Amino acid sequence: MNTSLLVEEERRMSQKQLKEAFISNLNGTSLLEISVGLSLPPLCLLCRGLLLILYHLHYGKPVSSRKYSLLLDFLVLVSPLLFSCTVLSPVLFLVPVILAAFCAGIFSKICSQRKQETRVPFGQIVKEFQQTYLDPEYIPAITVFRVYVNVLTTISILAVDFPQYPRRYAKAETYGTGVMDLGVGAFIFGNALVCPEVRQKSHVTQPKFSNLARQLFSVWPLVSLGVGRLLSVKSIDYHEHTSEYGVHWNFFFTLASVRLAASLLLAIFPKNKSWIVALTLAALYQLILNTTSLKTFLLHGSSGRDSRAGFLDANREGLLSLVGYLATYLASVQVGLWLLQCRSSVKGWLGALRVLALAVVVLFVSLHVSQARADPVSRRMANLSFCLWVVAHSLMLFIFFVATDLTLVLTKLLVKGSSVPCSWGVAKPPNSNKKLGTAAAPVGREDELPHPCLISAINKNQLLFFLLANVMTGAVNILVDTIHSKAAFALCILHLYMFVNCSIMSILHAKNIVLKFW
Repeated sequence: MNTSLLVEEERRMSQKQLKEAFISNLNGTSLLEISVGLSLPPLCLLCRGLLLILYHLHYGKPVSSRKYSLLLDFLVLVSPLLFSCTVLSPVLFLVPVILAAFCAGIFSKICSQRKQETRVPFGQIVKEFQQTYLDPEYIPAITVFRVYVNVLTTISILAVDFPQYPRRYAKAETYGTGVMDLGVGAFIFGNALVCPEVRQKSHVTQPKFSNLARQLFSVWPLVSLGVGRLLSVKSIDYHEHTSEYGVHWNFFFTLASVRLAASLLLAIFPKNKSWIVALTLAALYQLILNTTSLKTFLLHGSSGRDSRAGFLDANREGLLSLVGYLATYLASVQVGLWLLQCRSSVKGWLGALRVLALAVVVLFVSLHVSQARADPVSRRMANLSFCLWVVAHSLMLFIFFVATDLTLVLTKLLVKGSSVPCSWGVAKPPNSNKKLGTAAAPVGREDELPHPCLISAINKNQLLFFLLANVMTGAVNILVDTIHSKAAFALCILHLYMFVNCSIMSILHAKNIVLKFW
């Protein structure tokens, strides 16, 4: 009996060490491959929108069945991403081409099948498109960005334990740009876009530290989840990558700490100058890394042998990287403030896209200089290059989503009465009918339409979605030998895992249940 228990313990320990080695000492992938990968979610979103518009063109009504809507959303919005980061990763550069061609085919079909009597010259459509009113207080791309970052992160945290997930997509050990490295930073970016400082109306005066007090109340679930993750990982001896955050630290603690620190700084400094604070923090942190022994301590510990003695030494990656994550958060707050400036037309947003595209170019040039002169990208240190890279690629993804939404606005002008959930609606300005003495047109938003929508469902319970993903990831790793799984089995597990999580979110959304009481 004792011998069998000993054998089982050795097998379990070797399995744990094998899984830890499987996600260790990696170097990431190229910026080009990540850029190509970032085009996939917007193309999936565009494909879903065009299919819904085509359905409306054929049947004169939107898809009303929640069952079929969930199936469509999952197959079009989620499943292609699962395939792209596993079995299709060797031909990743072809996937956007195929999706774009499919979208072009649907758009062509929509144009050719419009009723003859309702057809309008395309030049007039373009003119009407540029003058289309868009709700300046509702930016669907922000919601879609945050949901998709959550979805991509959820896919990756389990997929990384399967051999079909390329090692170059996993988190880099010290230097490198892995897909999962970007996911961590994009999570910070997405949180900053909807922080209290961004959402607060500029004309409303509040006590100086009111947002900090609000954050103190709202971060306690993150702290609780961080403690829960720590206790569960240690109690079941779950495999973990110590050089990621340290022995006791985890991302929940990082996110909570960054939100609190950012609210404190934004209560002291003007929030419309947050980019200056961000740049100062990132530059000073990089200077200290390069001119002192801090980098050596962060990478090798106080004794130079990767020691983990004492709380600071044990959690040095998580604690010291807070500076870089804080800089990224503050820069993202500036982006959020700029995005919420009043733009009420398609023409205004086309101009905004040009500015954002220029900002991305400047950031990538700065990244090139930073990597050449200071340090390569390092998520482990969250250095200056990491901050520049995260903001650059996050802005690129956001641009893709806005461009997708504007394309859907144009398509909806071709098919009058059609609608797509979680996108801008087509409407006239609220004051356009005042001269006629008629009521104002409805505001152009479709996030509250009674259409089933997976994006809306996940958005309502984002933290729960991520929590369930973590719990199911742990369960799968305990029950399944992921490292030696075949491709077909891995794809089945990943699809089942994502479908169960998405189904739970859809059920909660259908019953209008939001599990948020803080």
